Amino acid sequence: MPWRGEAALLLLSAASGAADAFVFLCVGQVFAGVMTGNLVLLGASAAGAGEDGVALKVAVALGAYFCGVAVGARLTGRRGAPVPVLLGAEVVLLGAAAVLWGLELVTSYGDRLGLLALVAVAMGVQGRVRVTPTNYFTGTLTSLAGRVALRELRGGDGWVLGRLAAVVAGAAIAALAERWWSPGAALGAVVMAAGALVLETVPGGRPGPGEGEPGPGKGKPRPDRGNPAGAA
Repeated sequence: MPWRGEAALLLLSAASGAADAFVFLCVGQVFAGVMTGNLVLLGASAAGAGEDGVALKVAVALGAYFCGVAVGARLTGRRGAPVPVLLGAEVVLLGAAAVLWGLELVTSYGDRLGLLALVAVAMGVQGRVRVTPTNYFTGTLTSLAGRVALRELRGGDGWVLGRLAAVVAGAAIAALAERWWSPGAALGAVVMAAGALVLETVPGGRPGPGEGEPGPGKGKPRPDRGNPAGAA
């Protein structure tokens, strides 16, 4: 994949980290894109652990993420929408969440659930942007660790490591913003997703099917794309 495509994946990974950190810190004990973590929280909540209301937040996040993935799948599957269309939808959703939070219009528990839903839908859409995962990384880390253990590192593994680091950086940016300027806590995810949109839209920045990267949501995952079997 051309460097612009890889850079776009880095920005999307950072946007994912920023979005999850923002939701976890500002909505409370729930994630917008890490559904495995949400399922764990749901189980803990069912056993009486954690804060009150976590189960409802998790349910909202799961449902909204499902809807985002479904919308992305229909756009890419039946309509053949290009990547910039999906990224544009994500930026609009994240931007709406940032405006609501920045203008301090989120004042009630119901408002926070609505904010969570906006961000979770955006993360679901992002999940359909590329075959390469940018909002879930357990498989990516598993594959990379396996290749390190077997001494089978590949040329693109630097980008894989970069995506993992980008998640951490994005989360750190959102956390710092929440601490020092709370109204801007949601802006990091918007800026990073918008940057990815620019890279994917600029001529020569977005490979098409047959140019080293399958279309959105299509193709078989490579070992560095979250498939643990690739570690072997």
